[in-house]
Amino acid sequence: MDLIKKKLRLLPEHPGVYMMKNAAGTIIYVGKAKILKNRVRSYFTGSHDQKTQKLVSEITDFEYILTASEVEALLLECNLIKKYNPHYNIMLRDDKSYPYILITSEKHPRIIVTRKMNKKEGKFYGPYPNATAARETARLLNRLFPFRKCNHIPAKPCLYFHLGQCLGPCTQEVSPEDYKEVLDKANMFLRGNQKSIITWLEGKMHDAASSLQFEAAREYRDLMTDLQKINEKQNITLNDFKNRDIIAYSTGSELISIQIFCFRLGNLITREGFIFPYYSEPEEAFISFLVQYYANSAALPDEICIPEISDTSVLDLYPLVVPKKGKTRELIRLAESNAKTVLEEKTKLENIKTEELNRTLGCLAEVLRISEANIIEAFDISGLSGTNVVGGMVQFAGGNPCRSNYRKYNIQHFENNNDDTAYLKHVIFRRYSRLISENAQLPDLILVDGGKGQVKAALSVLRELGRSIPVAGMVKDDRHETRNLIDSTGMELSLGSLPEVFRFIQRIQEEVHRFAITFHRQQRIKKMTSSELDGIPGIGPRRKRLLFRTFLSIERIKNASVEELKNAGLPVHAAQEIYDYFQKGNT
Repeated sequence: MDLIKKKLRLLPEHPGVYMMKNAAGTIIYVGKAKILKNRVRSYFTGSHDQKTQKLVSEITDFEYILTASEVEALLLECNLIKKYNPHYNIMLRDDKSYPYILITSEKHPRIIVTRKMNKKEGKFYGPYPNATAARETARLLNRLFPFRKCNHIPAKPCLYFHLGQCLGPCTQEVSPEDYKEVLDKANMFLRGNQKSIITWLEGKMHDAASSLQFEAAREYRDLMTDLQKINEKQNITLNDFKNRDIIAYSTGSELISIQIFCFRLGNLITREGFIFPYYSEPEEAFISFLVQYYANSAALPDEICIPEISDTSVLDLYPLVVPKKGKTRELIRLAESNAKTVLEEKTKLENIKTEELNRTLGCLAEVLRISEANIIEAFDISGLSGTNVVGGMVQFAGGNPCRSNYRKYNIQHFENNNDDTAYLKHVIFRRYSRLISENAQLPDLILVDGGKGQVKAALSVLRELGRSIPVAGMVKDDRHETRNLIDSTGMELSLGSLPEVFRFIQRIQEEVHRFAITFHRQQRIKKMTSSELDGIPGIGPRRKRLLFRTFLSIERIKNASVEELKNAGLPVHAAQEIYDYFQKGNT
């Protein structure tokens, strides 16, 4: 929930689509917003109905995609719902998609509204988020232009012919040239050439009003209103049916953010984002990413649209295109905007996290009365009844784990001193005697998993080594969960009033326990799977498995003849090696 609160403060005041995720990282809800900041924050404030409360209870993270308009957000929401099928979304009834207006390619063309696209059928315009407006537009276009209205040409003229709304191919021969002016006008209308079309419609509206044809004037006015609504610019869907990737990037002082919008058959179906450090020029890092990304791609899209670059050598490797204008250029800008927003969010989140960690480390140092706690090393011992005992050490620097500095320790069984404090002393001596001999940096604080006994054991080793490093113990309660800290004097320090410090100590304790017990399990499994066969040359894991599947036990393998070992699938030399090894051992 802390992550969500931080991200809510950074939400932009732009239209877009948001995707809610559960603890498994699965998208459970997709929604659109005119203003992302207001809409997403509303889920986590105020009261909600039962369904929304259930949704919010499962949200652990969210992502968002900026769009240029609310219309784009609506269309992208539809595409993402169909792609991810989120549990909490209400799917479009009958799995309908958004409608298009189609001017058919028939000899006598028609204007119809359809939800199915097949580019062989004619020219498609849309999609239209408002189905009612699409149908009304088609109806008004059919009134304005004399296209064929009938599905099948009738034997006699219909009412549309008598009203002058159809050229009447049922009564006379109409050539394709007769439709040219009508088609040009309709295509201009649907392509959104609003200035000339609206001027033309305004003239018709005024003429109708002057002639007291108020109903016709109202229709012209409504047509202009609908035209302005449904032709609101949108880039989320392209009508050329191409598979296309739109890629753009944004850079900070250390990181580069890359966004990929994946269009398939003209629809934006998904987005991929990458953020990583770069050590060269931004354009060089971007080109390097392109080559690596598509080198592993099973199938390239028809086009890969990228921003303008100075190094054109990469253009010969892949179907790269640098759009100069049009929708694809707008999409490049949109991808750049998303890349910039994602980068800014990550940078701000990292700054917030750093500030919080610095405050937490400062409070921890104050509680323990030490100068600083920037580098912390924590130890834990793991074993089962004194067998396969191992030690684990994890290091945190600046509040973050440094996994490259984690260390594992195998511990031999102590004959006369078989307890955790003895094992802990052994591990701490090995760790810091080596650091001292290498003149390496020592930690600001040592944490041990345990109470007074473990703290005392660690301090005794440090005195023996002639070093003074603060030590504290991470004590657990009856449920084996973090309770408090024990300082170097053996005093238990309550962290109840310092929740950030408590969570930090809990995190370290869980991490070192996980690391140590994982190593212990690995060693135990390794010992369980080892056998007398390990000492025989040429007998690796695969041949061991083969022998155990055939003979079922080590005793049967020992007593097998060379011929029986060969029949199990071993080569002659390996069978002879096994036979000789055990026979010599028996003599």
